Amino acid sequence: MKAILVTGRTLGQGLGLEMGKFSDIYYRNVATCEMNRGDMERLGVREGGLIRVSSGLESIVLRVSKSFEEIPPGLIFVPYGPWINRIMRPETHGTGMPSFKGIEVEVEVETSSLSGIPKIDELLSKI
Repeated sequence: MKAILVTGRTLGQGLGLEMGKFSDIYYRNVATCEMNRGDMERLGVREGGLIRVSSGLESIVLRVSKSFEEIPPGLIFVPYGPWINRIMRPETHGTGMPSFKGIEVEVEVETSSLSGIPKIDELLSKI
């Protein structure tokens, strides 16, 4: 399904940062995509399931969760971090900062038995 990606900061992400970017708390809070419940049903994914989010530039596997607050259909939220940075476009439109909101992405259920959510050290080793 097509979706609009919005990124931002979360309380869980902040707690994870206090524990360190290599902590399990940071990993669980940042490698997650919040979705509208209806979109989850249409996609056929349950809470805790894996999805692949693709921007046309790159794709990343994330854990899906029901949104803490209501998210409109067709919108997904992912906290800022190394996972979502993998799929962000580098253009800054003269601002020096890439766009982190309103990015069109493709979301699909991750069916590969070999895929999982990479840990931060795996992401960094690919750079």
